[in-house]
Amino acid sequence: MRNLIAFPIFLIFVLHACTSGSKVGEEREVIRTAFDEEIPELESDLSGARLAQSYCIGCHLFPKPDLLDKKTWENYILNRMGHYYGIYESEDTREGLIEGGRAGQFVERAYLFPKNATLDTAIFNKIMAYYLAEAPDALPRPEKKVISVGLKNFNVVTPPYRASNPMTSLVKIAAQNKIYVSDVGTSSLSILDGQFKVIRNAPTREGVSWIYEEDGISMALVMGTFNPTDMNIGYLMTLPQNRGGDARILVSDLQRPVHMDLGDLDGDGKMEVVICEYGKHTGSLSWWKQDNSGTYRRKILRNKPGATKAYIRDLNNNGKMDIIALFGQGEEGIFIYHNQGNGNFIEEKVMAFPPSYGSSYFELVDFNGNGSLDIIYTAGDNADYDPIIKDYHGIRVFTNDGTNHFSETFFYQLNGAYKAIPFDFDGDGDLDIAAISFFPDYANSPEESFVYLENKGEMEFEASTFAESADGRWIALDIGDVDGDGDMDLILGSMIFGTDYTDYFNTWSKNGIPYIILENNTK
Repeated sequence: MRNLIAFPIFLIFVLHACTSGSKVGEEREVIRTAFDEEIPELESDLSGARLAQSYCIGCHLFPKPDLLDKKTWENYILNRMGHYYGIYESEDTREGLIEGGRAGQFVERAYLFPKNATLDTAIFNKIMAYYLAEAPDALPRPEKKVISVGLKNFNVVTPPYRASNPMTSLVKIAAQNKIYVSDVGTSSLSILDGQFKVIRNAPTREGVSWIYEEDGISMALVMGTFNPTDMNIGYLMTLPQNRGGDARILVSDLQRPVHMDLGDLDGDGKMEVVICEYGKHTGSLSWWKQDNSGTYRRKILRNKPGATKAYIRDLNNNGKMDIIALFGQGEEGIFIYHNQGNGNFIEEKVMAFPPSYGSSYFELVDFNGNGSLDIIYTAGDNADYDPIIKDYHGIRVFTNDGTNHFSETFFYQLNGAYKAIPFDFDGDGDLDIAAISFFPDYANSPEESFVYLENKGEMEFEASTFAESADGRWIALDIGDVDGDGDMDLILGSMIFGTDYTDYFNTWSKNGIPYIILENNTK
């Protein structure tokens, strides 16, 4: 399966050209003679490297050839690049890229896959030859990590039952003895107590991707379909707090929505909603304002797919709520939408990542205690082609200089990193990190599935895990005080689908653990 939804969500790694505005590569390079005359240099005379840099930076950070191995470039990436220029392997390739019905109409309207070539095949062949010549046969192997087995601050609590092919899309500790669990396979949302007893269960349209529950507000974001699609059948609904209560749909026609946040964006005292529609080929980041009739009206911030996480925060302390968002597809990066007042925002890209990174999650936290919000970020999505080990996958901390300019100050290599939550779990005054991987190196380091990084000071961390860490394929992670003892526990959710990891897959599919609690024993 490709382009899996993101909790995080699976990216589509593309090298597509911009389809609007000035076309990259139209301006000719110039050379100077001894008489300082400018003579146009034809594109056909440029090297493959120069052409790649010209065309590939149109929509994302330039992907260097050494980011992927030769096989991946040849079998997957370069063909996909050609699709965005109307260059197809066969006559029916384009038809296979575009869904039927409304989903296909969205893609056609976006003019993503031209019916005729928009790039000279000679130029495209030069670009392909450049990547195939420069790409390594294999990526460098990361150093073997020291991850001790045994969590001194946590007890492992497993449910008294197992499941065939668990497909957990969401886990959330909402309060003491109140855990939300959503399963894509059964299209259900359940509320459990701390002993995994089901308190209530309700059907949903496939999986729930996010739940917001704060200050008396309870909402659920429903994907509509888990499989990669441009169909707009996701929705945002209220969650009734009492048995028999009515759930009300607030926003509908969403394209695979995966994350949301609430805040007063225009200063009118009412709460607006920001929604990430990850989509597939199309999608968007938007905010929604409720009018006098109670209807939510959409205001698009960024009309591109891959919106993964978005938070409403006053980032410059001017009394206006800004938006900061991660995009994990194509033009991967973190964007700030600066609130100008009256519902107007200015976009600033504050971080850019190569499209092979597989940006999967980020969170805002004051990591160094200087009063500014820093960023903890994971890169590890690895589902768009046969998974390969990437030494640049892992957990990064970007420190804020106080003006929302960020620099990397910490990196922990973690194959397939999918989510990392910072918190002072052991109560010693500094931030530790709990992280999951959906694409660990199962052949050599299956213990990477879950890693607890205990902060030893000066940004030095000691890694450990629990013995059963590979008993599930963890895609969801949340923290909360489920037992009410005053410290923060962890819950992990497992999702199983077709995979190359046969030995593990056989165990997961026949006798899988749908979720597991790591009960904090600090207090």
